[in-house]
Amino acid sequence: MALKFTTSYLEDSLEIFRYYKKLGDRAMAQVADEHLFAALDGESNSIAIIVKHMAGNMRSRWTDFLTSDGEKATRNRDSEFEEPAATREAVLRDWEDGWAYVFNALEPLTDDDLDRTVHIRGEAHSVMQAINRQVAHYPHHIGQIVLLAKHFAGPGWQSLSVPRRKSAEFNRQVAAGEASQR
Repeated sequence: MALKFTTSYLEDSLEIFRYYKKLGDRAMAQVADEHLFAALDGESNSIAIIVKHMAGNMRSRWTDFLTSDGEKATRNRDSEFEEPAATREAVLRDWEDGWAYVFNALEPLTDDDLDRTVHIRGEAHSVMQAINRQVAHYPHHIGQIVLLAKHFAGPGWQSLSVPRRKSAEFNRQVAAGEASQR
């Protein structure tokens, strides 16, 4: 994932978020529309529900990030797990809108902001702690999206990293400078 050496926590955090967003993008692109809304069982979430939850979390956490509690009074977390958007286009719009909150909040920050205090559910966090909380949260759900997408795509699945039984070939391509950045 690292494309260059950096000592900037903010730059690294943004790259991690971009990387995981891209994994989600690539996974969702591989499933048929109906599979965005399919759950494995009655207690599981569909990709569309996971996206709805992530978008709700992103909107709440990153709107007025430095000046208001990250758990907005207007957020209804329980409703994020019910009735997802009805179409692929609407799901992807929620996905993009959610990520826009993340990037719009983080891109203007500087290293001087990292020790500022923000609140989530009334609990004080440094900006760095609040970012770490989401760096841990979003990949968890993107892993769920990838697992579901891989399941539904079946044999047509295109690996998002080094494909099974292809490590030696991939390592040869890296050594030869032929491997594309994933």
